Amino acid sequence: MQNTPELNSQGKYLGTITKDFIKVYSVLKEASYQIRKRNFSKYPIFPVSKEDLQIGQHIVGKQQKEFLEWNYGISYAEEFLQKELILVDKYEEFKKSYKDPEEFCCLFVIDQDFVNFVYIPYPVDEEGNEVL
Repeated sequence: MQNTPELNSQGKYLGTITKDFIKVYSVLKEASYQIRKRNFSKYPIFPVSKEDLQIGQHIVGKQQKEFLEWNYGISYAEEFLQKELILVDKYEEFKKSYKDPEEFCCLFVIDQDFVNFVYIPYPVDEEGNEVL
């Protein structure tokens, strides 16, 4: 349920995800806010894949923005629980490890042999203001 050393050792994931994330983070942050504001869930999750997404609703990707390498969807923990991507006996552990959605984006990275949750901080400047 945490960032894994496996991700850090595979710089291709972190590099390409970060490169795309900086271009779409404001859309993801607003979507996260709306999910929480409308009480759909306290735990927004953004599935990310280079292929068509099989979970959640597609929100932005290669078809809309040619400069993106990844497709981004939106979902939440309860859907992951229903689809057994989070096991019932691990749900409390997931909620405890979930990072503050005001500061971090919870991505669910799906790419060939690598599938994992990754938390990426939203960009802020030295004063803590959102980078535009």
